[in-house]
Order: sequence, then structure tokens, then C-alpha cells
Amino acid sequence: MESIRKRVLLVDDNQVNLKMARNTLMNKYDVFTVPSAEKMFLFLESNPVDLILLDILMPDLSGYEAIIVLKKNEKTKDIPVIFLTSKSDPGSELEGFNLGAIDYIAKPFSPPLLIKRVDVHMLVESQKWELQYLNDNLQHLVDEKTGTVLNLQRGILKTISNLVEWRDDVTGEHVERTEYFLRILTEEMRRKKVYTAELESWNLEFFFQSAQLHDVGKIAIRDSILQKTAGLNEEEFEEMKKHTTFGEKIIEKIQEGVKETVFLTHARIMAGSHHEKWDGSGYPRGLAGENIPLQGRLMAIVDVYDALVSQRPYKKAFSPDEAAKIIGGERERHFDPNITDVFLGIYTQLRLPAQALHFVDPQGKERDLPA
Repeated sequence: MESIRKRVLLVDDNQVNLKMARNTLMNKYDVFTVPSAEKMFLFLESNPVDLILLDILMPDLSGYEAIIVLKKNEKTKDIPVIFLTSKSDPGSELEGFNLGAIDYIAKPFSPPLLIKRVDVHMLVESQKWELQYLNDNLQHLVDEKTGTVLNLQRGILKTISNLVEWRDDVTGEHVERTEYFLRILTEEMRRKKVYTAELESWNLEFFFQSAQLHDVGKIAIRDSILQKTAGLNEEEFEEMKKHTTFGEKIIEKIQEGVKETVFLTHARIMAGSHHEKWDGSGYPRGLAGENIPLQGRLMAIVDVYDALVSQRPYKKAFSPDEAAKIIGGERERHFDPNITDVFLGIYTQLRLPAQALHFVDPQGKERDLPA
């Protein structure tokens, strides 16, 4: 396939120079000639070119003045310009380079030198655009691969979290709701500048995805406890508490064979700390205040809120206002006071959007989330 010829525009008020340069270059390039800067601007309005050879000393508008106009025009600013000049002082050359020229060619022309200089700059420009094309496509490939990895991560997280959901029937679609609630709460905290520095240091999409695994440790809890419809006795509750440390161990095991573990790190921290309490009375480690990881403090509040507004065999569903009042009463006892204050300002927004209410479960059965 024949390659497309590059286009060169010669701008010079001297017809002899134009003819000589055109004859030198025409065997390799499509060459166009104009006698002034004004004619050059008119030509470029409808004719793209790959290189401009621009005389400096012309009547009406000099080459220096013309290149300023070219570089201010979005359509022509990237066209490489080589100055044609009979001047040979370094000051003139420096001025031209400062204005954006890529080279100088002295007049009168040496035909072999002229074509060699044009060839070199055409090659440089071609390589520059090829590199840009490769970079653009590389970025596209990176974005595509990143999207594929994120989708794979979502699929893995969803599958694992569903293993818990389908065993623990009493929680309903707890995972979907808490992840959605967490997004709203976190975005409001960023808007209110609460714990902003730490939140900004996270990849929030990874963090939100990781929320799906906060109860993954329930996989290791006996069905007789997990599916019990009445309240748990003391011994059963002690067993249930272990789902936090079981969750950490499960996620650590997954991390051993995975290179990219940022999203799993969030998940591990959340699994192990979402039942800690601000006053130190929670489990499994009795952490207090800001010693509790922020991931766990965030999950704690949306986890409890969802439990309160959801119906269970052993309890009725509280209204959002009732649930918010209970949570407000646990400020500085169970919950981080700063997060509680933000939560109480947005709890009325914690309803799943309509498109999230209907979904297909892993068995292919259509289901609806409770609103």
C-alpha cells in the first residue's frame, strides 16, 4: 500500500526562492507555495499541512509576527515551522526558537541540505505522533484492563458475600444495603470535611467494594447459631462474636495468593473491627476511640442502622426516625461522635434507588430488595 505523501507549505515573497525550494522537495512531498503570511493564513483555513517553511523578512507581516499568529490558533498551533532566513546572527535564531520555530535554514538554499533538514523534521514529527498514538492506545488498554480487573474483583466479592447471604437468611440483602448506605455516608463526610485526609488517601471504590466482605466470617459460624430465629444465649453469642476474627483470617488467606490486595486490606480491617465500640466495650479486641480503624467505625453505624430498620423474626423493623434516635443515643458510647453527627444529617437519604431494588440472585431467580 502506497504511503500518504506529507504536505509542505512554502511561504516566501521571493518567487525564485519559492521555485527552487519547490523543485527540490516536490519529488518526495506535496509542496504548496504562497507569497505572503496573509496568503498563508487563508490557505491554512481549508488545507492542512505537515510542515511550514516560513521566510522571516517579508513585507506587511514578518515571519516572526506570523508565527505568533499561528501558535495562538488552535487549528495551526501544532504545525512545525522552520524559518527561512538570510540572517545568521545567534540573536535572531534564539528569537525564532523562543517563538516556537523548530529550526532555521539559511538562504540561499543548498538543495541537498534543504531536503535533508526537511526529511529529519518530518521523521521526528511522524515519530512524535506515532508515540502519542501508542500512548493514547496504551492508556485505553490500561483503562480497559483496569475495568476488567475491577469487574473481576466485584464478581469475586459478590460471590463470597453471597455465600454468607444464602446461609444467613435473617439478614436479607444486608450486604447490598450497607454498601449503598456506606457510599452516601462517606460522600457526605467528604463534603463536610470529616476525616477528609484519611478518606482522600483511600481508593474509595475499593473501599466501597470491600464492604461486601464485612460479615464474611459468618461462613465459619454453625448454622444452628447463624439461622436461629430467637435471640442468642450467652454461649451462642460468644461463638457469633468469632465471625470478626474468622473474617480476618479468611481474607488474609485470600491475600496470600493475590498481588493487588488494597481492596482486600480494607475488607480485612472492616471485618475485624466493625463490632468495636467507641467507649471500648465492643469486640473482638475492645478497641476505643480513634484506635478503632476508620473503616470499622464507618461500617459500625450503617451496619447497626440496617439491622434496626430491618424486620427480623425476633423483632419488628424500626422506622428510620426511631433508628436514628437510637443511634444518636449511642453517640460517644457505641459510635464515633463525628461520624454520628454526619449520619444524623443524612439518614433520611438512606433508601436504595429504584434500580437497586430488583436483582437476579446467583441461582438465576429474580428477587426484590425490601425498600
